[in-house]
Amino acid sequence: MRKIALAAVAALVASPALAAGLEIDVAGEANGTVTVDLFEDVAPNHVEQITALAQSGAYDGVVFHRVIDGFMAQTGDVQHGRIGGNMSLAGTGGSDRPDLGAEFSDLDFARGVIGMARSADPNSANSQFFIMFAPAPHLNGQYTIVGAVTDGMDIVDAIKRGEGRNGAVTGQPDVMEAVRVTE
Repeated sequence: MRKIALAAVAALVASPALAAGLEIDVAGEANGTVTVDLFEDVAPNHVEQITALAQSGAYDGVVFHRVIDGFMAQTGDVQHGRIGGNMSLAGTGGSDRPDLGAEFSDLDFARGVIGMARSADPNSANSQFFIMFAPAPHLNGQYTIVGAVTDGMDIVDAIKRGEGRNGAVTGQPDVMEAVRVTE
């Protein structure tokens, strides 16, 4: 019985859901590292998904495909969001992991907050996420908040902006060169 309990504790400690954050190396118009604190207590399923994808290297080389000045920068399409692929599909994909049920909270979408992107279905978040340039109270209680930037907002502020109402980035978008899970 004790061996089973120790194995269960060891598996839990190794679980990505216990990760404290991420380091995101950004390259392009913005260059540097963004440090993120993940909110395991607020959105445990979403944090587990993000950390599992980061640990597997799925986010490495994924672009910021939708960037709206004064609003947010979106990334994380591990299916279609890599340079060299069909960039017109960036933002339409996810990962091979299942979509997640909403984990809404009473936290506010303030500057630096990270939320999960989704379709009109609140239970459709998968791999894409966005970082807020400015507060967006209209998102409160409508999207899952997974964390916040603790260092490197100057890097986020420098991410290449998109064009038009939907913020589609044309030409060479900025990219997450590497995403590491920190403890």
